[in-house]
Amino acid sequence: MEKRFQLKENGTTVSREVVAGLTTFFAMAYAIFVIPSTLVQAGTPDNPLPYGGVFLAVILSSAAATLIMGLYANVPYALAPGIGLSSFLVFTVCGTLGFSWQEAFAMVFLCGLINLFITITNIRKAILLAIPQELQIAIGGGIGVFIAYVGIKNAGFLTFTMSPGTYELLDGNAVGNGSAVPALATLGNPETLLALTGFVLLTVFLLRKFRAAILLAILVTTALSILAGITNVPELSFTRGILQSLGELKQTFLVAFGPKGLGALFSDAGRLPTVIMTVFAFSLSDIFDTIGMFLGTGRQSGIFSDEEMERLQTQDKNHGGGRTKLEKALFADACGTLAGSVLGCSNVTTYLESTAGIGAGGRTGLTSVVTGGLFLSCIVLSPLVGLVPAQATAPVLIMVGIMMLSSFNKIDWADLSTAIPAFFAAIFMALCYNISYGIATAFIFYCMTKVVLGQARDVSGVLWICSGLFVLNFVLMAL
Repeated sequence: MEKRFQLKENGTTVSREVVAGLTTFFAMAYAIFVIPSTLVQAGTPDNPLPYGGVFLAVILSSAAATLIMGLYANVPYALAPGIGLSSFLVFTVCGTLGFSWQEAFAMVFLCGLINLFITITNIRKAILLAIPQELQIAIGGGIGVFIAYVGIKNAGFLTFTMSPGTYELLDGNAVGNGSAVPALATLGNPETLLALTGFVLLTVFLLRKFRAAILLAILVTTALSILAGITNVPELSFTRGILQSLGELKQTFLVAFGPKGLGALFSDAGRLPTVIMTVFAFSLSDIFDTIGMFLGTGRQSGIFSDEEMERLQTQDKNHGGGRTKLEKALFADACGTLAGSVLGCSNVTTYLESTAGIGAGGRTGLTSVVTGGLFLSCIVLSPLVGLVPAQATAPVLIMVGIMMLSSFNKIDWADLSTAIPAFFAAIFMALCYNISYGIATAFIFYCMTKVVLGQARDVSGVLWICSGLFVLNFVLMAL
């Protein structure tokens, strides 16, 4: 165990890593149920996407990618199909653009190939190294704000008011304009009170330095949820539906490579520009979401130390010492998307909820191995996993976000040339509810400020290219 994960070197123990793995799992277990429910909407009455097949594909791809992250990269990150990318696949790729779910999975596979290629050829590393330190710091703080906002939203602490005529229904969802006004939710709601109680418990446990404080808060809040009748204990049947799901997995497994997948995707030359644009959108979001996660959480927690980053930079010159942990983590993330497309689901990406386990003390791949093993157990234990409500994990995200805000101390907010791009990397990221958009706008305004100050030569060519690609992506979205 010590030889595999270097526990002493990373200042951790087996018990701490196990607790961190449990914490990460409970924080992101909702994905096992949310993602299949989202993806099946990509099907049609004539071409349904089977729920059971997608359910197993989500579990198996999440487990495989998380285990690769733990065993190969030795870092405490967990992966699963991304909710944002899954929604993009369903409502934009299949809904608006009219592609079948088989063709959409084929595009996910192409995205995975691109991500793997740019990782192996060190293009992804070049992008990461081109990000100025002040933006790296701002991204770290921005991830904290984003995580805290996700937690506040999941806890039900906010309501949004939209006046008549300022919103429209799109695919069953109300989409409003900038006139939507957030406000504090009424505390008479049982779910909101439960989340508030969970946050108070977590605060007390952390301040009193309880062992496994985060996991303990999740378990106590879940128990209170059951006692209060907020969470209903289902009838536990661990074998019902498994055989049916295995049968349905045959309908999604390798479908991306079949005649309805890649075969149909390129059968119409007129659709080729749309296919290229869609794969580009998939890849751009996936790449920068992951880079933002690793920069934002890995540097501050010490998982990717300053020595690691220095080694990353010097490897281009001496090619010695093998791959760094960060390079291995990027490789594992790219493999995850390929695994998802092969099994039959959307892009598998590194989850923000990994920060819950990191906050609980996870520092090595053992955390990910525990989480990956728990994913596999969900094939038969999904009724138990479903007992943990969002109100039990939301306080953890809020607290982790609070912990990450310390990086803002390192930003010179009095210097506008630093503050403007840092604002977009930090605050705008959360307001847009999208990591990639925060990074994109930060890159663009960083380049703009350098041009205005006559310092355009200080911007690396990689950053210019990335900024140009982001501008192109925004133009394509507008069209």
